Amino acid sequence: MTFTSLELRSEITAAGQLRLGLSEREVASPDADEVVVRVEATPLNPSDLNQLLGPADLATLESAGTADRPVTTATIPEHLRPLTALRADQSLTLGVEGAGVVVEAGANAQHLMGKVVSAGAGQMYTQYRKLPAADVFPFPEGVTPQQGASAFVNPLTALGMVSTMRLEGHSALVHTAAASNLGQMLARLCIADGVELVNVVRSAEQEEILHALGATHVVNSTHADFDRRLMSAIAETGATLAFDAVGGGGLGGQILAAMEMALLAKNHAQGPYGSPVHKQLYIYGRLDRSATSLPISVGMAWSAGGWLLPYHLFRIGSEETQKLRARVADEITTTFASRYTRELTFAEAIDPEVIRGFGRMATGEKYLLRPNV
Repeated sequence: MTFTSLELRSEITAAGQLRLGLSEREVASPDADEVVVRVEATPLNPSDLNQLLGPADLATLESAGTADRPVTTATIPEHLRPLTALRADQSLTLGVEGAGVVVEAGANAQHLMGKVVSAGAGQMYTQYRKLPAADVFPFPEGVTPQQGASAFVNPLTALGMVSTMRLEGHSALVHTAAASNLGQMLARLCIADGVELVNVVRSAEQEEILHALGATHVVNSTHADFDRRLMSAIAETGATLAFDAVGGGGLGGQILAAMEMALLAKNHAQGPYGSPVHKQLYIYGRLDRSATSLPISVGMAWSAGGWLLPYHLFRIGSEETQKLRARVADEITTTFASRYTRELTFAEAIDPEVIRGFGRMATGEKYLLRPNV
């Protein structure tokens, strides 16, 4: 059987115009070790939005096309166009992850027929996706595609952060933008696994969200005494590892400095260079795209670098990755549950006003795309 699949595509022209539209393509029958998944739900993750919208000026969004084939355009500011040079004039299908139902299966994948499965293979902003059977992961009976749509990026990132902590010999974590969907997931995971976690947020409402989950250490970066509260929470937990979603500005440096102060308060200093205990800051997001700044008070035993989920999964290997995915499947409605601000059809997803909403990438807001609705 051949399926006609409508998909959401993004193109940035060499002239600096973003074009979002819908197009059809044919999806052929699967080979022996493949399946065809009817995609029922796929999230708009920050990484997806960066690819979908690029550095477009959302104030310039305009609608064109027809009612059944809408097109939305926006302008890429001239000084940001070099960032898009590698994808110029390429029409891309995006969407890192999603979930749906297996509607056709090859001879060696019949056990997956009719199952609700997830995939993190990319190009999921489409109605039908043909995939190797090894690339999909089935859920227990009763799990819906909406519940399983975000089973890859956020759950494996949360598990990857805790895995990194253990691999590198740390005993506790600090996490910024902690009221996000991922942050709430990490909080639940750390509570379940008995891991001490310092949650950094930026509003009283976000504090309440995490306290309601049972989080113990929640510090608000907008408080006048944030540095003192942060240092106190780090001293209590012994955290020497931080994952920063903000990236730019001074927050990462404040965290490293607070770790250093907490260590010095416990008499770990040797000589004029501060504590010899290593402190690690990983930047895994860029909510703030300005330069990262670090104060001199961080001492001399520290590192700052980038952290990405695919690199971590490669590091731990396929066997350990499969164990993590199995845990996600088992706990997709509890520890790794996701909540969505709004569900969108394809047409709604390229409506300028809707784009301006999800394009803010506001903490705690997450949108779900429903390709077959």
